[in-house]
Amino acid sequence: MDYSSFLLMRHELVLLAIILILIVAEIFIPLNKKRSIVHLAIFLFGIHTAVGFFQIDAGSLFGGMFRSNDLIHFFKNVLNIGVFILLLQSADWIQEKIVDQNRGVEFFILMFTSLLGMYFMISSGDFLMFYLGLELSTLPIAALAAYETTKMKSSEAGIKLILSAALASGVSLFGISMLYATTGSIYFNDIMSVLSVSNLSILGMIMFFAGLAFKVSLVPFHFWTADVYEGAPISVTSYLSVISKGAAIFILMILLFSVMKSLMPVWEYMIYGVAVATMFIGNLFALRQQNMKRFLAFSSIAQAGFILLGMISGDQLGTATIVYFVLIYVFSNLAAFGVVQSISLKTGKENMNDYEGLYRTNPMLSLVMMLALFSLAGIPPVAGFFGKFFLFTAAASKGFYLLVFIAVVNVTISLYYYLLVVRAMFLRKSDSAIPFFRNKLYMRLGLIITVIGILVLGIYSPLYDYIFELSNHF
Repeated sequence: MDYSSFLLMRHELVLLAIILILIVAEIFIPLNKKRSIVHLAIFLFGIHTAVGFFQIDAGSLFGGMFRSNDLIHFFKNVLNIGVFILLLQSADWIQEKIVDQNRGVEFFILMFTSLLGMYFMISSGDFLMFYLGLELSTLPIAALAAYETTKMKSSEAGIKLILSAALASGVSLFGISMLYATTGSIYFNDIMSVLSVSNLSILGMIMFFAGLAFKVSLVPFHFWTADVYEGAPISVTSYLSVISKGAAIFILMILLFSVMKSLMPVWEYMIYGVAVATMFIGNLFALRQQNMKRFLAFSSIAQAGFILLGMISGDQLGTATIVYFVLIYVFSNLAAFGVVQSISLKTGKENMNDYEGLYRTNPMLSLVMMLALFSLAGIPPVAGFFGKFFLFTAAASKGFYLLVFIAVVNVTISLYYYLLVVRAMFLRKSDSAIPFFRNKLYMRLGLIITVIGILVLGIYSPLYDYIFELSNHF
């Protein structure tokens, strides 16, 4: 192995360099110019995102502990795009609320460190690298959830997240130990060749699945989600809902489709039941919510249930549909959270009733939110429709027609509560409507990128074909 082989870790090395640069910048930038840290962080991560689109050869490092291929490389780029949009949407909040407390650099370091852990997790070639990446991605987010130290709910969110994550991590690690006991190895390639159906391997797989299901917010491992989403800063809530969930879905898909392929007769029915419960509970509880962060929390739980429709197929079609849907979900959910964040920052209002008459005072924000909600609901011609259509196709290709029917019923339910927000913005009138305000450059740019993504991904079908080809080489 020569030094050139470390280019396989280009994402990880560049992100680590950015973290080190920000630490040095924190030391040398004077107190009266600390706001420039935000510009520096966004600029550096923008370069990192752009550099990520250069080709990387497939290969492995450290005896197979770290591996990279075209699909993993593409998914890291998806995460980069999501984090870049999130940074743009968070810039005003960080400059106005966080930098004055002299905690701006720490926010970026924690977020980038968590992203670094996700890189290692989805590139892992054995359970040791997977677990290290899982912990590295989770612990900084617990600190970020409690970042607004002046708010009791934020501290409560951090405590709930760290305690729940610790329990889930322990359960997952115990499942890994059972898989090791049955196969004698922690390397994915070795496990793949010897893993067979037995009581111990099934129990290990179930416990491992339970640990990852916590990060994806699958029922019944979702109880932390709404409270943490409501209490955490909106930027952190966006990160948890989109980036953290997307990375967990990707590595779960990899392990189920390859390492635990021999246990598919067991886990496909387990996923069937979890998908039905997740869709129904996420949607039914979303109907009752008034706080927009809790509303989007249960919406994201329901979306995770839809993603399981692609996972139950266990083949190339399922892989392509999951990756494509997560890409669409990144733009759709970040658009919704971006509008919520901009309104919360300007007015402090976060309830659905506060959005009444929004179209008359802030028509552009209302249109962005409507597009985001229509995409999450799966209304054509926006991107979310095609994402859900391909997921339904993947499940139907394996004969799960009843599951597809249940999913269609849940799409109808979700459409109802998404339209509640649209009704409040466009049809309701209010004497105390949110007054007109103009977002700053970074927020406007972030929202524009999400709108372009929602519209273009609904039209540009060759991108799905490209992802399908990547899945063929995985």
